[in-house]
Amino acid sequence: MRPDQPNGKQDSVEDAMTLALMALGWTLAEESRADRLLALTGIDVETLRAGVGDPAIMAAILAFLANHEPDLIACAQAIDTTPAALIAAQEILSR
Repeated sequence: MRPDQPNGKQDSVEDAMTLALMALGWTLAEESRADRLLALTGIDVETLRAGVGDPAIMAAILAFLANHEPDLIACAQAIDTTPAALIAAQEILSR
C-alpha cells in the first residue's frame, strides 16, 4: 500500500484493472470469442479501444467472462489467477 492511498483502495483498483486487461487480451486472442464479446456486451470496437482505461468497460469484459463459466475458468488458468479473483476484480471495477 502506498502512503497516499488510504486502505490500499487505489492499489485494489489498479490490480483489478491489470487483471481485466489481461482477461481482455485473452478474450481477444480468439476471433470467435472476441466476436461473442462484442455481440453480447454491445460494445463496438471503437468503444472498446477508447474504453481500455475505463473501469466500467473493463468491468463489462469481466462480466462477459463471469457469465460463461468455461471461459472464466479457462481465462483464469491462462493468466495465472483464479476465477474468484476475476469476479472480485469485476466487483471492484463496477463500483
